Amino acid sequence: MENQTSILVTELKKLLNGGGAHVGFKDAVANLPFNLLGEKPHNLPYSIWQLAEHIKIAQWDMLEFSKDGSHRSPKWPDEYWPKELAPKDEHAWNNTLKQIDADLKEFIALLDSSDLYGLIPHGDGQSVLCEALQIADHNAYHFAEIVVIRRLLGAWKS
Repeated sequence: MENQTSILVTELKKLLNGGGAHVGFKDAVANLPFNLLGEKPHNLPYSIWQLAEHIKIAQWDMLEFSKDGSHRSPKWPDEYWPKELAPKDEHAWNNTLKQIDADLKEFIALLDSSDLYGLIPHGDGQSVLCEALQIADHNAYHFAEIVVIRRLLGAWKS
């Protein structure tokens, strides 16, 4: 069983880091011109900035929920989505990128130190495995949206 869990953790890490069947976050935002972050082409409901901020907030929430019984999630949906279309400056954008990366690394480290299958005591049936799959699924969905917006803006590699 220990070997099977080790194999599962290795595969979860690959899934969370992107790649394989989908683009990872770093590739989705690589070489992205700052001036395009607030664009909403073809009446799409959000910009790349709003998607990145949403990814940051949701991933942070799932990380904190997984490790801290006193964590309180933001109010859905208002506190999961920024109202601003674009970051105020490049510093804000870079901070968002750094937090997404740091929180993902922290969650991945949690995979090595947690019982994947045990129920999170303050949850209602969730496990660290469940949260890992939810982060991977949620992120992949929104990474794909970033790629679509980039394609519509003519800012995606061919």
